[in-house]
Amino acid sequence: MTTTTLAVLVPLLPFLGAVAGLLLGRVAPGFVRPLAVLPTLAAAAFAIAVAVRQGGGDGNGKAPLEAATQLTPTGSVPIDLALYIDGFAALVAVLVGVVASCVQIYSTGYLRGDARYPSYAALVSLFTSAMLLVVYSGDLMVLLVGWEIMGICSYFLVGHYWETPEARAASLKAFLVTKLGDVPFLIGLFALASDAGTFRITGVLKTVADGGLDHPTLIALLLLAGVAGKSAQFPLHTWLPDAMAGPTPVSALIHAATMVAAGIYFVARLLPVFAASAAALVVLAVMAAITMVGSALAALAQDDIKRVLAYSTIGQLGYMSGALAVGDRGAAVFHLIAHGAFKALLFLGAGVIIHAAGTNSLAAMSRMRGLSQRIPDAYWTVTVALLALAAIPPFAGFFSKESVLVAAEHTALGESGGAAPGAAGWTVLIAGLLTALLTAAYAARLWLLTFRGRGSEVPDYGKQPLSMNAVLWVLAIPSIGLGLAIGYLPGWFDGHSLAPNLTTSVLGTGIALVGGLITYGCWRHTSALAARNPIGAVVPHPDTEPALAEREAIEIHTQVYGSIAGAPDPADPARLLLGPLHRHAAAGFHLDAVYHRLFVRPVLAAAQLVRFLDREVVDTYVRGAGTGTGWLGAAVRRAQTGNVQTYLSALLAGSVVLAIAAVLVAAGA
Repeated sequence: MTTTTLAVLVPLLPFLGAVAGLLLGRVAPGFVRPLAVLPTLAAAAFAIAVAVRQGGGDGNGKAPLEAATQLTPTGSVPIDLALYIDGFAALVAVLVGVVASCVQIYSTGYLRGDARYPSYAALVSLFTSAMLLVVYSGDLMVLLVGWEIMGICSYFLVGHYWETPEARAASLKAFLVTKLGDVPFLIGLFALASDAGTFRITGVLKTVADGGLDHPTLIALLLLAGVAGKSAQFPLHTWLPDAMAGPTPVSALIHAATMVAAGIYFVARLLPVFAASAAALVVLAVMAAITMVGSALAALAQDDIKRVLAYSTIGQLGYMSGALAVGDRGAAVFHLIAHGAFKALLFLGAGVIIHAAGTNSLAAMSRMRGLSQRIPDAYWTVTVALLALAAIPPFAGFFSKESVLVAAEHTALGESGGAAPGAAGWTVLIAGLLTALLTAAYAARLWLLTFRGRGSEVPDYGKQPLSMNAVLWVLAIPSIGLGLAIGYLPGWFDGHSLAPNLTTSVLGTGIALVGGLITYGCWRHTSALAARNPIGAVVPHPDTEPALAEREAIEIHTQVYGSIAGAPDPADPARLLLGPLHRHAAAGFHLDAVYHRLFVRPVLAAAQLVRFLDREVVDTYVRGAGTGTGWLGAAVRRAQTGNVQTYLSALLAGSVVLAIAAVLVAAGA
């Protein structure tokens, strides 16, 4: 089988699995799980085979895999069904396939009793297929198809628990906010194709290399709007924390390998387009810096374990955007791959934790004893993932995050030789170091509150299925060992070294250790308050299935704690760390409230005005026209008596009147 055929099958197999799952879900439910797992596993295997055959793409001197066939003629800029697989695409496709396979296997146990599992599994497969289409596509219009399919899939999957108001609101918010970014994104694609004369990525990059773009800054900024929406970057990041109302495996898929990764991958693929404008790179750097620091502060104040991880994802995506802003797409994609492994592990581990604890509240978990003994698999693997998240050596997150900081340092000192200005380098470097401190702090807080709780023994809700625990160890392998590939990966990218240097390693690791130690000290100081200040913990019934336990926890969290994000917990070390900033960070710095005042209220007011004008003005004219016609009809109806003598009398009278009028007119003439 040729490499091109294998590459075509990679996105095609999950798509066929999704179609078959939807058709057979009710007719033959026994086939649903095999149709969910096997095509995705096969796609992952084929993606690995494609990556091995490509051997690193053009980074090792081998030309990228290209194949294309023209779709129906458009009459202007042609649209091709094209493949373009270089080292970036090959490795990201492997990440998508492996994480999606783990999610599908995990879901067979997590949603084992869910009546809507067939449609859920089909949508996950379609989601995976769409992301793989984005990764392998060599044409921007075909890429856009996968881009938009992911938006639809996220809407349905985030709203899987549609009975809960949180899930309904979150799915709608995710769809609308991402579409807000997609409108300028689409305009930017058309402008780019207009300047380049083609939608083919190779043609666009050739045009950029020849200096043929007429409006590089405008195009780059329009495209960045779509990237900000899809990859949850400031100021369009607000949908991602609320999307935690969906099932945990969906959260793992969105945060680790699809949806939010698509925007970063798109910028990496078309980085020369953005590098053609220094202003666009500065905007991207500022956006990344605000995203990194703001999301890390918000993560430190959240009570819902999944919202902590959601804000963490936003911050790590900020690192990737920062690497792209300084012109190093190798560092960005390296962190994308490493982050995908340990963040999928964190979310899937969180699903196990929520089921075992019976709650998604860290405040409640901090008052439970023995959770780590109840779920040893999740305890050890989540600990590994948190160490990787905090960038502690020798875990994968250390090497990938250091590659970003090294790239920022080189740009700041003018050693990169790229188009990125030094201001972008300093912005990313300073924000990255500050975020490293905050990341270690909220990672330590999450671990301490979850696994070092004090209080009554955690209830026993039974063991988790093997399918849930097994994938945790599978994902722990790259979370631990991906850094060992640091010398091999540059050949897959642009050939630039990804190795850490002494300065950023000492600074980054030292700052991370300081953040973790300070958090531990605050926890020791405040944990004594936990026993004296009991807090309501919401737990499901014994033997509750994992997905149902999570749904109940989501439903009841606001009712018990008064907020979807926080809890009135005086024993929370974050309150001591953040001080008066805590309540603002817990609310996401009130950005949703700002949007509500600036956009939602004016739109609702305008809608009320339009409704009033339609009802009181337009409808008045419509009703008036109908009333006049009714009156005229009533008058005519009165003349229709049905009496022939009356008709003849009226005819005679009319004739006499006409005769008299004619005589008078003639006499006057």
